[in-house]
Amino acid sequence: MVQYWKVSWHHDFTEEPVTLFSEIGEDGYETRKVQEYRDGRLLRTDGSDETAEIGLSEVPVGHISDVSVQPEFSAFTIREGDFEAVWSAAEADQAPCRLPDLQGG
Repeated sequence: MVQYWKVSWHHDFTEEPVTLFSEIGEDGYETRKVQEYRDGRLLRTDGSDETAEIGLSEVPVGHISDVSVQPEFSAFTIREGDFEAVWSAAEADQAPCRLPDLQGG
């Protein structure tokens, strides 16, 4: 089953993303990802256009519960439609933009 994750990364690094949105395939690998930065900038990749700033995980991501127990992360699943809205916003390059506050679902 495909999953959609929202992971907030709690840190003080100015050049790193603060929120990661991932589409996780049935094999446990990321298939698409959007990174949101403090300034509202969005970067996205589906693996065909990776850069030094964004790329898909090279290993299976595991279980979301493994991520959410780490103190530097808040992680939960979101609906497919919510991920698609973020994906579209990143494509439109509407930076800086404000994404809706997505709650787990």
